[in-house]
Amino acid sequence: MSSIILAVVIGAAFGAVLDRIGATNPNWIGKMLNLTNLHLMKTILLAIGTASVLMFGGQMLGLVDVGHMSVKTAYAGVFIGGLLLGGGWAAAGYCPGTGVCAAATGRKDALFYIAGGLLGAAAYMVTYPAWKSAGLLEGEKLTLGTVPGSGYDGILPVSGDILGIVMGLGFVAVAIALPERLRGGGEAVAPAE
Repeated sequence: MSSIILAVVIGAAFGAVLDRIGATNPNWIGKMLNLTNLHLMKTILLAIGTASVLMFGGQMLGLVDVGHMSVKTAYAGVFIGGLLLGGGWAAAGYCPGTGVCAAATGRKDALFYIAGGLLGAAAYMVTYPAWKSAGLLEGEKLTLGTVPGSGYDGILPVSGDILGIVMGLGFVAVAIALPERLRGGGEAVAPAE
């Protein structure tokens, strides 16, 4: 029971942060995607980079159990799904997490987004046998570099922990170096809604 309460508390805190940075507002997503306000992109890159450095550094120091690392299988269906998710994100201004958070803030359009996502999941369930028989759901669990103790093969003959830290630092560097906008004029204003 305490793990459920902890999950709810962490989820609520994460949702509050998403709302605070503007990720629950599809207008800010649109501004990010059309490169007229990169505040949200910078925040996302900084969060991914920081988490990567902490996770892989923690694994190297023995503070994070590598057994908690989950690697998804790479297959054609993942790439097709990624394209569909990206297209839906650009069209709606929401990804699954931000859509649920936006609904929690009272945005009615987010409810339609969630309904569409559920219909898409149902369509996938109905068509699953066809995707499976087409061979689009077969693949391997691979990492870019080998992470000791993870049980996954690495594509490159380098330490996955070191590679994860370097890539994380690269994300942080890009987040810091990005200007507030790449297109358009006027002042970029961070969301304060």
